[in-house]
Amino acid sequence: MFSALDKKLFRDLGRMKMQAIAIGLVIAVGVVVLVMMDGLFNSLSQTKTTYYDRYRLAEVYAPAVRAPKHLLENLANVPGVDSVIGRIRGGGLVNLPQEDVPITAAIVSLPDHGAVRLNDIYLAEGKQIERGREDQILLLRSFAKAHGLQPGDRISATINGAKRKLEIAGLAQSPEFLLSMAPGDLAPDDKRYAVIWMSETSLGAAFDLKGAFSEALFSLTRDAKLPEVLDRVDQILANYGGTGAYGLEDQTSNRFLTEEIKGLATQSKILPPIFLAIAAFLLNIVISRMIQSEREQIGLLKAFGYSSMEVSAHYFKFVLAIAIGGALVGCLIGVWVGRSYADLFQQYYKFPFLVFRVDPQAFIIGILVSVFTASAGALFVLRKVFALTPAVAMRPPAPADYSRAGGFMAAVKRIFDQPTRMVLRRIARHPGRAFGAALGVGAGMGLSAASIGLMMTFTNVVDQTFDYVDRSDMTVVFAALRSTDTLNELRSLEGVTHVEPFRAVPVILRNGLHSHKGAVTGLLANPQQYRAVDKDLNPITLREDGIIIAKPLAKKLAISPGQKLFIEVQDGERPTLQMPVVGVAETLSGAPAYLEIGALNRALKQPNQISGAYLQIDEKLQAPLYEALKAMPVIAGASLKSKSREAFETLMDQSAGSMRYVMSFIAAIITFGIVYNSARIAFAERSRDLASLRVIGFTKGETAFVLLGELAIMVIMAVPIGIAFGLGLNAAIVEGFSTDLYQIPNQIQPEAFGTAGIAVLVSSVFSGWMVKRNMDGLDLVSALKTRE
Repeated sequence: MFSALDKKLFRDLGRMKMQAIAIGLVIAVGVVVLVMMDGLFNSLSQTKTTYYDRYRLAEVYAPAVRAPKHLLENLANVPGVDSVIGRIRGGGLVNLPQEDVPITAAIVSLPDHGAVRLNDIYLAEGKQIERGREDQILLLRSFAKAHGLQPGDRISATINGAKRKLEIAGLAQSPEFLLSMAPGDLAPDDKRYAVIWMSETSLGAAFDLKGAFSEALFSLTRDAKLPEVLDRVDQILANYGGTGAYGLEDQTSNRFLTEEIKGLATQSKILPPIFLAIAAFLLNIVISRMIQSEREQIGLLKAFGYSSMEVSAHYFKFVLAIAIGGALVGCLIGVWVGRSYADLFQQYYKFPFLVFRVDPQAFIIGILVSVFTASAGALFVLRKVFALTPAVAMRPPAPADYSRAGGFMAAVKRIFDQPTRMVLRRIARHPGRAFGAALGVGAGMGLSAASIGLMMTFTNVVDQTFDYVDRSDMTVVFAALRSTDTLNELRSLEGVTHVEPFRAVPVILRNGLHSHKGAVTGLLANPQQYRAVDKDLNPITLREDGIIIAKPLAKKLAISPGQKLFIEVQDGERPTLQMPVVGVAETLSGAPAYLEIGALNRALKQPNQISGAYLQIDEKLQAPLYEALKAMPVIAGASLKSKSREAFETLMDQSAGSMRYVMSFIAAIITFGIVYNSARIAFAERSRDLASLRVIGFTKGETAFVLLGELAIMVIMAVPIGIAFGLGLNAAIVEGFSTDLYQIPNQIQPEAFGTAGIAVLVSSVFSGWMVKRNMDGLDLVSALKTRE
């Protein structure tokens, strides 16, 4: 059977159900963030490791132009190498009737006999390539699904300048191509990048590589030293067109996934503590004031003979019921939201499997933090109440001496009417309470502003990248280096209105112990189509006497303008250049390095060479232009800026950036929770006073003004607090979301604070309406009775 105090507990929870729900939601959202972030980080990390191990993803990649197969024995003897295979990898174009421009494709060989020892594939649909069928292929599943292709369909592809009809035997997935991203693109795009697997015999004939390979793949021993392995492999392949071996960390797909996991790790360290701290602070304020409002009931219980320990246990049960209930709801919602995001990540990163798993420690931490903060707030107030005798505790607290405020109140009396004076007098007499409530509302407003600001910043990132940095309509990439004469061919095409060249050179940038594998992009000194810009989005003039690097790259290399940078070219004769850094560019994606194209060609002793071009085109002549580009064998790929923009927005919306929507929703709940609870508690504390005002002649409106006016002033006080808190929180959140691949600038968004302020105002109006509805139905006789 339940004791009398337990029955009272159930009655209290029922009587205060709306407040209990609001407090529970504040607790729940903090736990949601913790559980969700922990689960996503663990799930992606473990799935990545399992998938890589199961399908034996290579740890080192060594491209070459043409290397005889007997070199594999020499490569296998390199210290630290566990196993090595040679394969053929080349580029091509896929021509689909429904697509305007040709689609870039990577074409990879599969052994004619035996299993794939490294970089194995997962056959998702269809069947393996039949022996002797040189026209059969396996196609990347994500590309096939994006275009509605199925096993048995036939596609047209251009391989090494020759057009071929190919039959799709099956659809495959691979840990090597978790993300499909064409060279030069800013973001992955399933529609714009194909991966084709062909038999080694068929591909060797297509690229004239019979008895040779164009890429070596390695697995390493546990004690292998990666830099030494890379150096030795480069020495062996140097005479065969080797373009520089690199480790798994520089492999494109793995790099995106690794940066995603790093971003989640950073966010899991930054965001949950912020949300839990805000929830804990608000919970402490609410619980403290709630128990303070129960002062008379506590005195009555003690008068009936209940000990301080029994009363404490009763109120701790009340607090624990709300705290544990909210934390458990947060755990369940966190798992549900995390699973939803896990499914999204599985679709985005093309895992054949992904199991959402939360470390039990996250549940324990969430529940313990919720219980501890709620208990701390309750204990702080109970300690003061228990120090009183039952008779004193049953009476309202004696008013403090405010005689020294006579001058202030006299001034207030001359200016304001009586209801307004009552509001100001209560705030003046309880400044700590008013400031605490304002601080709570300000925290909720700041959280909302930071979340909304992050959403706006993501939009600005896209606009700045594709409106200020890239102003072209199309980018074409050549199959090999071409002379600048090719620009005349492009200019002569119907529909092309402007052409600007670029050259991309694979390099390793070094500054002491810091290094970065990337590329140096050669552009015109004052390009109009694709530009380097500063932090104010003003174009930067490229110079011949030095290199301009992106801000995140400067940070990674720990280098500043004026310092010398070593550039190890990974192409051609592979010279090592030394150039000063003459500027830092504000880039929002990737980590580019820029040099005037003429200076780059002279440094490489390869004058008038280009890798591709940026085009402006006439929209009315797009169709014939696309057909002409498809017929040009020199073009290895073409991408429309509009399609790249869509892919970039998808990257922002479907990867970690989508977390900003959850944060905004959670911020709204926290903001409403604190505003509503502040109004409800103020009503509970002053119900007798408000009833007295009604009895002596105040109207319902005047009585509501006395209570809600205090709420309005609290909200006004919260605005500057919310702005200051939002600015600091925005900086922390931006740091958590930025990675080496894309950077979120720490920009102040005035609209975000305006929107957050409106959200607080709406929450206040709604909360005030709910409280006023209770006030209008207040039983004056019951409220005025003395509890005995």
